[in-house]
Amino acid sequence: MMWGRDLCAVIVLMMWVFGGELYTVEGRPHRLLLDADVDTDDFFALLYLLKLNRSEFELEAVTISANAWTNAGHAVHQIYDILYMMDRDDITVGVGGEGGILDDGTILPNVGGYLPIIDQGLSTVGGCRYRQAIPIGRKGRLDIDTDFGIQKGFLPRGSRKYSPLRQPTAQQVMIEKISAGPITVFLIGTHTNFAIFLMNSPHLKKNVEHIYIMGGGVGSRNCSDCCPVDDNRACQAGESGDTGNLFTDYHGNPYAEFNFFGDPFAAYQVFHSDIPITLVPLDATNTIPINDEFFKAFEQRQDTFEAQYCFQSLKMARDTWFDSHFHSTYFMWDTFTIGVAVSIMQNSNNHDGENEFAEMEYMNITVVTSNEPYGISDGSNPFFDGRKIPKFNLNKGGVHSGHVQTGLQDPFCFVKDGRGKCKDGYTAKLTGSDTVRVLVATKAKPSQENDSELEKAFYKNFLSVMNLSQQTGRFNLTTEFPYYREFFHKPDFGTKKLGKPVVFDMDMSAGDFLALFYLLKVPVEVLDLKAIIVSPTGWANAATIDVVYDLLHMMGRDDIPVALGEVFAMNQADPYSSVAGDCKYAKAIPHGSGGFLDSDTLFGLARDLPRSPRRYTAENSPELGAHRNTTQPELRHPLSLESVMKTLDPGLKITILTNGPLTNLAKIILSETNTISQIQEVFIVGGHTGHRSNKGNVFTVPSNEYVEFNMFLDPLAAKTVFNSGLNITLIPLSTQRKLCSFPEILERLQLTRETPEAKFAERLLSKLYCLQQANQRYQHVDIFLGEILGAVLLGSDYSSLNPNFREKNIRVNAEGDESTDGQLVIDKWQGKPVRVLKNIDPVAYYDLFTNRLGDKEQSAVLGSYDEQKKIWSKPPNQTDNPQISPVMISDNRN
Repeated sequence: MMWGRDLCAVIVLMMWVFGGELYTVEGRPHRLLLDADVDTDDFFALLYLLKLNRSEFELEAVTISANAWTNAGHAVHQIYDILYMMDRDDITVGVGGEGGILDDGTILPNVGGYLPIIDQGLSTVGGCRYRQAIPIGRKGRLDIDTDFGIQKGFLPRGSRKYSPLRQPTAQQVMIEKISAGPITVFLIGTHTNFAIFLMNSPHLKKNVEHIYIMGGGVGSRNCSDCCPVDDNRACQAGESGDTGNLFTDYHGNPYAEFNFFGDPFAAYQVFHSDIPITLVPLDATNTIPINDEFFKAFEQRQDTFEAQYCFQSLKMARDTWFDSHFHSTYFMWDTFTIGVAVSIMQNSNNHDGENEFAEMEYMNITVVTSNEPYGISDGSNPFFDGRKIPKFNLNKGGVHSGHVQTGLQDPFCFVKDGRGKCKDGYTAKLTGSDTVRVLVATKAKPSQENDSELEKAFYKNFLSVMNLSQQTGRFNLTTEFPYYREFFHKPDFGTKKLGKPVVFDMDMSAGDFLALFYLLKVPVEVLDLKAIIVSPTGWANAATIDVVYDLLHMMGRDDIPVALGEVFAMNQADPYSSVAGDCKYAKAIPHGSGGFLDSDTLFGLARDLPRSPRRYTAENSPELGAHRNTTQPELRHPLSLESVMKTLDPGLKITILTNGPLTNLAKIILSETNTISQIQEVFIVGGHTGHRSNKGNVFTVPSNEYVEFNMFLDPLAAKTVFNSGLNITLIPLSTQRKLCSFPEILERLQLTRETPEAKFAERLLSKLYCLQQANQRYQHVDIFLGEILGAVLLGSDYSSLNPNFREKNIRVNAEGDESTDGQLVIDKWQGKPVRVLKNIDPVAYYDLFTNRLGDKEQSAVLGSYDEQKKIWSKPPNQTDNPQISPVMISDNRN
């Protein structure tokens, strides 16, 4: 009887996924569009959809919610890789866009969704009013952008990649797919993309049959164990029974859920669109945690690559969780939503939302976008403040006209000795004309099998779907190639006497990668690059550290340690929840074209670099502050310049070259260790000391005309460094500008492009030059050329460059005023002495840079990912590259 019952269960499941009543009334599959923020549970949901029978459910597009838990450049590549693994390169992917919203409320085409609608202007530059609630580093966007370090080591890499000005935007994809006919939309991130679509293309909403949403909390009560232990005040005992889940902001807003809080006005627009909506809020998802029984069952059932990828990610999420209560505080948020939606859609004649996995109830709800009293003007609400006519013609005194939460430290939200009072993003169950009737999931249904250890019905369904052999992943990274193997390239310098020991502090801009190429080409007898520290407070997000690893692998320098620096500028981390914080200065960098999107992808070229076996990893252990050991705790990533310097020989005096904000160096100076005594000199690329007629380069902050980006992005750190008494050589913006000619450097590179690194540099510089000529968003990219100068100066003997230095007494403005912060002031009495580079021979500079990159000494051992794939496709003794003489560290085949 047991055998027969199990067989029936399998047949029913296969009918549910592959057979039975598989077609819509018209005999065509349900067309689907998924808008996701690519958090861990988002790609679980995506993979679940990809496993369904395409004759019934046809996922046609994925659009990326770019103002939530991931950064656009990293998210789009993870989606491309998942689709490649699943053999679904036919699915369109949309991300970003450069459109804006005029002051009068006119929405231009292709708004990118990087900012909440309330803060969207004409560009992708803007603050983090809501997004600052999401942690940036570990246990936040860094871990999600890299999938805890698992993505790079598991997912295969296909041919699709982000390309500047060619990548389909979120709005383009939505308009194309929704224009084509009836479609169902899933929203499992913030609602910015879809709200903008509805506001700008209202004539197309008739084609949207239904919207399924994960988000909000109507009557939910969070568990008592949800408070991260490293939050000093953000979540305290007595607060954890609140409706929302903003664990970084319970003291200010205990009502909101992350997806709705990310853009409350957008969520309001979606709910009030007159399109049928089914909501799966925290009320329901809080009843289906990843409990211990489900986790163990999943561990035993990994028959497909997609199941393996999901479980590895889930395990790392557990092993790095805030506390020891993962199994009661981590839920099946988005995956459960998709399961409920699919079950409802298979019972299309049932208008009460009957399904296998959740109990349902109709409710009248709305989304709170501002706080009472309405009709005030306190500077918090750009829709109304200073306007005779409210933006979008909103009603004066209406529900959108109150105080809008400005951030984690908004004093309006605090109540002394009480719970916070802000409700932005709250899903309120009300009566009245401003509410919408919505079908709401209230709780997960129990399993109907009395003898099952899996207590929820959806648990078994998820495991069965993910392990079905049909429509499964073709391979992972290690099984795609018959001779895949990982190599660790370490040079043998023999008896060479190593030169000046240097540590390179880079913020991973395009210019920094060119500078890194140069440093690696300088003869080791002249310059010995000991370590690299990356600064995520500059032009790229923290996960871009993997591109640094790839470049080092290309150049045969896997021996160089790379540390991850501070993710916040000084005094920007939230005092009550240190994992989150403000972006007062980082907001000056565009999110889209010419900014983070391009830096994180190296302007679309990062995927052409060979894939390094090294990568960021969230591996950890209790000895280092974690609650449990991860799978390989010994691989924990070094987190600071100080930790890297501890690996150097005692007494070794080093030179530091900084090409970004001075956050990491300032931390060393302020630390209680004696590390600063190891620093012999510092070369700083940045700062502006020019005449007042010569303005700075922070083009996104017009009020601060005389500041340079590296100083502006962390002015307090700059002040700390300049006041430290260190031996500083400054390479200011005025000198850099004399060496920023694309034609000059490209002409020389074309004559010397005999090495992989010279060819790559030419491709990158050519792309920057072409983009600058083609589009206004890229007018600033020549600033990256100046960032090479520090490396060239440091790696030369000065005789050929003929540099001219002057000593000046300099102080740094860092008073918290955005119009002056970061400016360098020549002050004879209060400034500190600094050696400033004034001039250099430009012809010698261009020649030295290009000739060094074209030199075949210390050249790349692996030219590209394409070359690497060829090596993995041949037996080890048939490699075409005689330069490779690596130490093999592993040969993994999952």
